[in-house]
Amino acid sequence: MDAALVHLLAERFKITQRVGELKAEHGLPPADPAREAEQIARLRALAADSHLDPEFAEKFLGFIVAEVVRHHEALAKKS
Repeated sequence: MDAALVHLLAERFKITQRVGELKAEHGLPPADPAREAEQIARLRALAADSHLDPEFAEKFLGFIVAEVVRHHEALAKKS
């Protein structure tokens, strides 16, 4: 299970890396608070449906989003 989580995270970051490149290329901001709020709401609902603590799920997503934004900011600085 842990290996599956690591592989899924790696795949997610490959995708968000490309998104960051596109954002930098088109002058879009690294973060999108409205989109992030939508993702948090969706993830909290999925967590509740799966009998996982929604607070934990939100913290987990928050950690991931913060790392993604950090990568997007670095890409924006290169452009």
